[in-house]
Amino acid sequence: MRFPERALWLAPALLAVQALLVPQLANTERSPRPPDLSRFPTQFAGWRKVSDNPIAPDVEAQLRADRVLSRVYARESDGSVADLFVAWYQSQRAGATQPHSPKVCLPGSGWTPQTNDTIQMQAAGESITVNRYIVVKGNGRSIVLYWYQTPRRVIAGELAAKLWVAYDGLRDRRTDTALVRVVVWSAPGRDFSATATAREFVRDMYPRLRLALPR
Repeated sequence: MRFPERALWLAPALLAVQALLVPQLANTERSPRPPDLSRFPTQFAGWRKVSDNPIAPDVEAQLRADRVLSRVYARESDGSVADLFVAWYQSQRAGATQPHSPKVCLPGSGWTPQTNDTIQMQAAGESITVNRYIVVKGNGRSIVLYWYQTPRRVIAGELAAKLWVAYDGLRDRRTDTALVRVVVWSAPGRDFSATATAREFVRDMYPRLRLALPR
């Protein structure tokens, strides 16, 4: 789904709003204690951890996240595999790091997007909207779901995330944000079932994520 043409003019306005609001938190922000993502559950709802995915030093240096979780899970009932990545940032105030958009990272890693849209789903009693990418690289094909997670909400759009972080920051005196990404391998003609698997993993994982991240 393309960003509506009539809304393109909002981008500079949203960035300007963030630039004005977020610096006001420099001396008053109450940053939460970083979460211990290494203690994220290794088993839940039929999913079991297969392995951790170490982050390459150069990638970690670019991310500059305060906490990172990178793990592969498999579902015991049918062998489905899902890759979970969480990058948590303690602050978004001026000069601090911000989450890198997969829209930049995936093409930079050689993946070519074929589909870019959003999907709505139910998780932990909430209705959330997340981004969906279908990407290809050589013979590989994957479904990618990702979103930005703040203490108050799930946000799909990058610009919307910046505005909400600034708005909630003024109210709550904190701007911590996480980038959450789920990847499920697909194949030609298998995108529907792979997307269903990704949705099921998010549904099962999301309640644990809400408990793991600062509230």
